[in-house]
Amino acid sequence: MALAIADLIAKLEAWADPAWQESWDNCGWQVQPGILDQPAQVLVCLTPTLAVMAEALKLREQGTGVNLILAHHPLIFSPLKAITQGDPVGDMVQQAIAHGIGIYTAHTNFDQVQDGTADLLAQVLHLQNSEPVVPTQAGLGYGRVGDLSPAVSLKELLDLIQAKLSPPRLIYSPAADLNQKIDRLAVLGGSGASFMAAVAKTGAQAYLTSDCKFHQFQEGRDRNLVLIDAGHYATERPACDRLVEIVQQWGAPWAQLSAQDEDFRQFWG
Repeated sequence: MALAIADLIAKLEAWADPAWQESWDNCGWQVQPGILDQPAQVLVCLTPTLAVMAEALKLREQGTGVNLILAHHPLIFSPLKAITQGDPVGDMVQQAIAHGIGIYTAHTNFDQVQDGTADLLAQVLHLQNSEPVVPTQAGLGYGRVGDLSPAVSLKELLDLIQAKLSPPRLIYSPAADLNQKIDRLAVLGGSGASFMAAVAKTGAQAYLTSDCKFHQFQEGRDRNLVLIDAGHYATERPACDRLVEIVQQWGAPWAQLSAQDEDFRQFWG
């Protein structure tokens, strides 16, 4: 019997419990238009946007009955005061209800788990003896720190990140020598500069994350950390790709990674 959406969400919440989310976050159902008993046909994305909704509707026209958008980023962060035409969130809610397409988010709960955003980065970059930077419970937590064996030069590490994540641009803090050896690396997908003090205590020489500001690069230098910013999309999209595999392993009749997920940024020159 095909895996129903209700059963898929039960498996997801047993793995990445929404109760683990941060107080400011909004994990779980964003829109649930009465689809729980339907076989799960899932479009996975980093950010639920109108472009992703249009993709889901086009897939329906082509014969694939997408009924769930499973996203990492929440559609709704702040309480909505109105649902109005022309507002992007309002239009998403309206279309989701009108077409019977649910929107579900796993955000800071997904960041903490095995095969979540940070854990996937650790796997992609071949970190050994990986462990959370900030543990939240047994074996889980924010970020990952691990060993690179053999050690690599900073240049080799930047080349590896570029090859594995394909960011449009890599930014890194001032380093005296691109040939300096890195044998311990910390990673955290998405906006992770606020974890720098914790990273500095792990013995990592370099820290890969995103959305770093000018003075945070200064802080990284002052903490003897090479801060590496590969961009929000590049550091979190790999975990969405793995999420498709996980959903398929759970028995979803159909699951696919969105082709319309966007970085939202372009770089000139």
